[in-house]
Amino acid sequence: MHAGKLANASRCRTALQKAASAGKTIYGECGGYMAMGESLVDAGGVRHAMFELLNLETSFAERHRHLGYRQIKALDGGPFEGSYRGHEFHYSTVLREEDCDRLFAVSDASGTDIGTTGLRRGTVCGSFMHLIDRADR
Repeated sequence: MHAGKLANASRCRTALQKAASAGKTIYGECGGYMAMGESLVDAGGVRHAMFELLNLETSFAERHRHLGYRQIKALDGGPFEGSYRGHEFHYSTVLREEDCDRLFAVSDASGTDIGTTGLRRGTVCGSFMHLIDRADR
């Protein structure tokens, strides 16, 4: 709904790119994940340039519902460690994810493997997963 406004948020884009260049840890969750990508296609099919922190392109034009509680295990190399509980709720579709490390291994609430999700490039990472709490404490 607000892809055009995000695309024009030059101060936010510059600040995040500066923080990433300085090695600050940045995590974008769901909509933040999409904003950290290279582009986002809105529901009308218009492509908007995003913050270009991750090699990611998402779309609301090609809608697919992702919904449910998730069991999440952090993969090596990112700022997260251990296991988490979380949920996923979004209608967007990933068109392209590349040239970044994967962030999480995920299964649904019943333990069925969903695969890997999220991206990490240096200290910048993001995913559609809404982390709720640590699962391994």
